[in-house]
Amino acid sequence: MMAKIKIYTTTTCPYCHQLKEYLKEKGMNFEEVVLNNHPDQVQTAIDICGSMGVPCIHITKDDGTEAKILGFDKEQVNLALGIQ
Repeated sequence: MMAKIKIYTTTTCPYCHQLKEYLKEKGMNFEEVVLNNHPDQVQTAIDICGSMGVPCIHITKDDGTEAKILGFDKEQVNLALGIQ
């Protein structure tokens, strides 16, 4: 089983596009919430990442631990997902 990845993005965010491409390259499945289309989810993203910034990445690992990453921080993403 793999970690569950949920990302909060906007349509105009270049880092969001980079993150999605990166996760696809690494063969990682993720759920995307496009905040432009789901304004009701903005507060959820703020609650998770503590900011209005995107991308907001919420990773739930197999052991139940969570990682919350604001922005496309490749090192943090790799660390949280155990990939290189």
